[in-house]
Amino acid sequence: MNAKTVLKFASEKGAKFVSTRFTDLPGSWQHLTFPINQLEEDSFEDGFGFDASSIRGWAAIHESDMLLVPDANRYWMDPFAAEPTLCIVANAVDPISRQGYAFDPRSAAVRAESYLKSTGIADVANFGPEAEFFVFDSVNYYNEQSEAGYSIDSDEGHWNTGRGTTESGPNLGHRIRAKEGYVPVAPTDTLIDIRSEISLTLGEVGINVECHHHEVATAGQCEIDFRYSTLLGTADNLQIFKYVVKNTARSHGKTATFMPKPLFGDNGSGMHCHQSLWKGDKPLFAGDGYAGLSETALHYIGGLLKHAPAIAAFAAPTTNSYKRLVPGFEAPVNLAYSARNRSAAIRIPMFSTNPKLKRLEFRPPDPSCNPYLAFAAMLMAGIDGIQNRIDPGQPLDKDIYDLSPEELKDVPSLPGSLDASLTALENDYEFLLKGDVFSQRLIDRWIEYKREREIQPLRLRPHPLEFAMYYDV
Repeated sequence: MNAKTVLKFASEKGAKFVSTRFTDLPGSWQHLTFPINQLEEDSFEDGFGFDASSIRGWAAIHESDMLLVPDANRYWMDPFAAEPTLCIVANAVDPISRQGYAFDPRSAAVRAESYLKSTGIADVANFGPEAEFFVFDSVNYYNEQSEAGYSIDSDEGHWNTGRGTTESGPNLGHRIRAKEGYVPVAPTDTLIDIRSEISLTLGEVGINVECHHHEVATAGQCEIDFRYSTLLGTADNLQIFKYVVKNTARSHGKTATFMPKPLFGDNGSGMHCHQSLWKGDKPLFAGDGYAGLSETALHYIGGLLKHAPAIAAFAAPTTNSYKRLVPGFEAPVNLAYSARNRSAAIRIPMFSTNPKLKRLEFRPPDPSCNPYLAFAAMLMAGIDGIQNRIDPGQPLDKDIYDLSPEELKDVPSLPGSLDASLTALENDYEFLLKGDVFSQRLIDRWIEYKREREIQPLRLRPHPLEFAMYYDV
């Protein structure tokens, strides 16, 4: 792909505008829109100047000038814009050094891929995430000084709200009970057509869907699996995926969320990350070891398990993430690997004996993460495992939740809160600094942002449940 290819595509599609997409530090997409005649061949070198001082987690006011440089490898037409609009992913570049901006997450992913190649271990790291999400009929929330609360409405909800008034029509009775939502047919599953529409739209923007279905939780939990790609390609695809899901839901008068745990007493949304390394046309994870794995794969697993508490600061990066990652509730909090069950933090899928399909599945991440940082952190941990030949220990081919306390005491676990994960990152980050993939500034900024903007506000605010527990003390 090159600039000429993009400009030709834009002309053929009759584009009138170009939307340059980039990602802030927490992981949300942002964009600037220009008339299409502002996009020239030189734009792919010179970029577009913009003020970065108001972007979450980015520049201070005295260093606000930044460039957005389009990447000719990822472009598509916006399926939701009223006017024909070309979308293109851009990297934030420092206008003075001309290097990737220190706090641009995508730049970190670019550096991670470059570092992998420089090690000689592999040419490509493939990632395939399973980003679960909820589709609700409506959601309300408020946080005032004297009152706070939220409410969720869903036609599928087992609590039997939704279409229950004369204004909205009759209540039709087909409800999904808590934890019983896995793959029912219509009319119990009310979101089949929406998921199909999302899948077709994803195909139009270059993302190949492999399967879609209802997930375990009630009230509209869904999963749409799309084909794996490179680390950077998949991170881009995940941002596009979330954009398509949210806007398709909105076009149907519904709302979609990738919040990990929006419902009490039901399954949360995870993002199991399948990953593998390749060199040339050779898959490096297939071998004659446990579960058909190579020594390289086992050492990669060793690195993931060793650094998992620090990785969680990027892969499960919200206070809400740890409402999902709770011991004893079928959450992958125990740092073990297995081919036989999904209760381990790392699972080795056994659907096929084809070496090209051999991969591992890292299960703690959730879809609230910034994919560029989360994927890069996972890869760096795996590389560290390979370089230092880290032994992952023995596999745990038992249901972890049936183990006795005596059996479980030697199985390490993930931190129990975002604050604890950030502390783990403070104590274990050297593996991220290799190849300048992560910088000390980026890690410090991440920790500072999460503590000041997310942990501290929640810590200061009384919770509604505290009134039920403590009001009469």
